[in-house]
Amino acid sequence: MKFGISRRDKEVFLEDTPHKRDVRDLIKKISDVEVYTKIYVEGLQSGQHRSVFKGQGIEFTDIREYVAGDDVRAIDWNVTARLNHPYIKEFTEERDQTFYLVPDYSGSGSFGSVVPKFERMIEISASIGFAAIKNNDRVGLCIFTDRVEKFIPAGRGRKHLIRILNTMINFVPESKSTDISPVISFLSKAVKRRSSVILISDFYAEGYQKPLKIMNGRHEVIAIRLTDPRESELPDVGLIELEDPETGEQILIDTSDESVRRHFEESVREADEKVLNSFKKCRIGCVDLKTTERYDMVLKKFFSGEIKRCV
Repeated sequence: MKFGISRRDKEVFLEDTPHKRDVRDLIKKISDVEVYTKIYVEGLQSGQHRSVFKGQGIEFTDIREYVAGDDVRAIDWNVTARLNHPYIKEFTEERDQTFYLVPDYSGSGSFGSVVPKFERMIEISASIGFAAIKNNDRVGLCIFTDRVEKFIPAGRGRKHLIRILNTMINFVPESKSTDISPVISFLSKAVKRRSSVILISDFYAEGYQKPLKIMNGRHEVIAIRLTDPRESELPDVGLIELEDPETGEQILIDTSDESVRRHFEESVREADEKVLNSFKKCRIGCVDLKTTERYDMVLKKFFSGEIKRCV
């Protein structure tokens, strides 16, 4: 059986692309991602990846009498009141699931000491997408910055996924700033079917905790936190000029000053703790990944059930 991106798919990827030479390597990487994902999924027991996202993809099947040990949250109070005896609702897992890839395309995505965050985001999205379509699940896309930049409703099939990846490769956002709240509010209204929402960002933003917690009650939310090692440490190289890729603000600092480096690292640690605490408060699963780590670290954690729940 032939694996990989077809010649026609490559033409689709390169269509209307102003930087054709720059994306050829990325297309080759996506082809490798597809091959690896296909082999990895086929090597697992059938349906194993469905257990990763707890509590989603279920449908009502029946009502039965309550017995000791049942989850009281499943009690059907209307039936219980009519029959004067506790009854609970039974659910079974649906035959397919819906995934929404939600990458952060703000200015910080261009940063990376080895590989830009954008590139890792696309690899991560491709691996999750190919694993999903292998099981005939639906996949959608919602690119955001400080606003919703692009939305593609969930669909099935390889052709649909290729369209999503092609959009991610070629998309040029209007804004460089980050605000997670608007995309959360948008998805909460736009996506009616219970889905797995995969947020991919460094999560250096404010004010998104409350809407994120609300959305996590409707959907299964997984946060993939993508950062770069150079964002958490300053090398001792003397005077350097730092620029915020989202605001364009520039600052000159002396990295030979140990107190400056120590203050910078402490600030980063505080920011990291704040992000992790926000995940705990929202009770969502999270995966920490550095741009220097391979995309398949996420895939393996999905399949192995090692996604850390910040609760």
